[in-house]
Amino acid sequence: MEASCVTHIGICVRDMDRSLAFYRDALGMKVLGDRPTDPTEGGRQHNYKHSRKTRRWVSLAYGDGATPTLTLTSHPGEDPDGDAILLDQVGISHISFGVEDVAGLARELMAKSFDLAGPIESFTNDDGEIRSIYVRDPDGILVQFNQPS
Repeated sequence: MEASCVTHIGICVRDMDRSLAFYRDALGMKVLGDRPTDPTEGGRQHNYKHSRKTRRWVSLAYGDGATPTLTLTSHPGEDPDGDAILLDQVGISHISFGVEDVAGLARELMAKSFDLAGPIESFTNDDGEIRSIYVRDPDGILVQFNQPS
């Protein structure tokens, strides 16, 4: 079997509104869908660590028809557990988006009071260019922005 593409990347968030303020409002992603879904998935919760009663699903992208989409899920009224992992831990360590002006985005995010995941100098190469940055979303998940080559 040969897959044709990555369709979406899913992350669980603690507070959907806070995450939407980051992904939609600060990063400019478009909400494609927002709805409650059934966490029992046909009577089973085999994809969950804990039994869940609620699930909110929000799909975002940088435009209609763009893939992969980013799927945010939360469990209203129920506390998720766990912490975001870092680059040297097993699991999906970050998501990455290509942007043309990484330095401009870094300045824009800092102006909106979002901290980079390190000092701006740590993302500056020997030629004085910023071609890649990391920020943390409201749950501490690493989000990279890099200049496509």
